[in-house]
Amino acid sequence: MKYLLDTHSLLWVTSDSKRISDRVKRIYRNESYEIFFSAASIWELAIKISLKKLSINQELSLFVKEHIIDNNIQILKVIPIHLYPVQSLPFHHRDPFDRLLVAQCLTENITLISKDKVFDKYSIKRVW
Repeated sequence: MKYLLDTHSLLWVTSDSKRISDRVKRIYRNESYEIFFSAASIWELAIKISLKKLSINQELSLFVKEHIIDNNIQILKVIPIHLYPVQSLPFHHRDPFDRLLVAQCLTENITLISKDKVFDKYSIKRVW
């Protein structure tokens, strides 16, 4: 199985937050699953950090190395084929980063790990 972590999911799972579900913890710890984090989500983190809406207490590049690369989470690059579905997605969600995650899930047939129930309005699989 392949899973794509929403931004909050990565932040919560790496900080061992009580907000993360037991199901997500099991998925995250299961080495037989492929876990991905979108390059778009790294861009989102960079923007939120620069706007002072998020603090991760370390350089973003170090955070990516320690919490993504060192944990065998694969970075899902944004390629043109991921972008095309965005133009026809209904506007259940206005956040451009989340809309791109939906398009990546559709294109790559990946299940999204997110607490955000609005994703259920799209024709993707979501777990929490």
